[in-house]
Amino acid sequence: MTVEGTAARSKTRRSGGTAKRASAAKKKTAAPAKAEPQLVQLLTPEGERVEHPDYALDLTPEELRGLYRDMVLTRRFDAEATALQRQGELGLWASLLGQEAAQIGSARALHDDDYVFPTYREHGVAWCRGVPPENLLGMFRGVNNGGWDPNSNNFHLYTIVIGSQALHATGYAMGVAKDGADSAVIAYFGDGASSQGDVAEAFTFSAVYNAPVVFFCQNNQWAISEPTERQSRVPIYQRAAGFGFPGVRVDGNDVLACLAVTKAAVERARSGEGPMLVEAFTYRMGAHTTSDDPTKYRRDEEREAWEAKDPILRLRTYLEKEKLADAKFLESIDEESDTMAKRVREAVRAMPDPDPMAMFEHTYADGHALVDEEREQFAQYLASFADENESAAAGEGN
Repeated sequence: MTVEGTAARSKTRRSGGTAKRASAAKKKTAAPAKAEPQLVQLLTPEGERVEHPDYALDLTPEELRGLYRDMVLTRRFDAEATALQRQGELGLWASLLGQEAAQIGSARALHDDDYVFPTYREHGVAWCRGVPPENLLGMFRGVNNGGWDPNSNNFHLYTIVIGSQALHATGYAMGVAKDGADSAVIAYFGDGASSQGDVAEAFTFSAVYNAPVVFFCQNNQWAISEPTERQSRVPIYQRAAGFGFPGVRVDGNDVLACLAVTKAAVERARSGEGPMLVEAFTYRMGAHTTSDDPTKYRRDEEREAWEAKDPILRLRTYLEKEKLADAKFLESIDEESDTMAKRVREAVRAMPDPDPMAMFEHTYADGHALVDEEREQFAQYLASFADENESAAAGEGN
């Protein structure tokens, strides 16, 4: 045998062994096929009513029309607020466009004595809790720190710090349990907030203390520019199992399913069975806030696919198909929404301009040297504009 032949056979054995090892490694590391997450749905995107074995719902025609009204007026208010920000009347606005069903359905499942901890996007929930729409805008205009009394509506002030309201809700729910009350607490947050440590801590404490709290995650699939699949290796609702309480995924564009699932979750909490996680699988049709440009990180085709699942359109289709709403009713809702938008617009424009110096007044109860220094620097900065205007006016006079 030649040296060349021996070397060739040796190379073949080595390459064959390497291929076998690679194949075996591939078999070991290959991920098992993932089953599609279960999704509770009672109204299809085509407006067809379907049943679910665990979440029955029987509503009157009046109640169905009420849900439609809630969603239309909420969307109209949201559009008006966005326009006001573009016109310079608001500093910022976080749109809920596309998430009306998740918010209206869940909020209408609550009792008056239940307590709500929102983020900064729960305009539909605020509507259902009786907070006047124009009151939501004071904070975004900078004239107040909230604009409503939380105890009047059992609706807490908007929370800007991502995820912290989950801990607030858990602590409140623990107190409710200690008091022996039969009310429930609900905390709203987004898919991005589910990655925060505050939310994980809230899950832990709520489970250990069997707190009567519902965690309602509106998974709109984008934490600003980060998609959900880069935030979690499993569907968000499945995380609950690791903390010892149930989780469920609901079609977040189906107002009926959101109502039925949240109703079951809060009833479970009231009865002493502890927390539950509801993941409303929906889509943020607009920007994260008015300072965001979603065209930089997501495709138009994605939005177009979700437009076909529009929560308002599917309920309207169902109402018309079943002859539960006529043209006169639909026109009246459109007219009411226009009237409401005009009222909101006038109310915002009548608000005073915020005092720029007021932000220094409530940082520390007893004052602080650094804040005093910053106040003085900012005052000089503002005064510089007045000096420039005076100089410009003097120049025109000459």
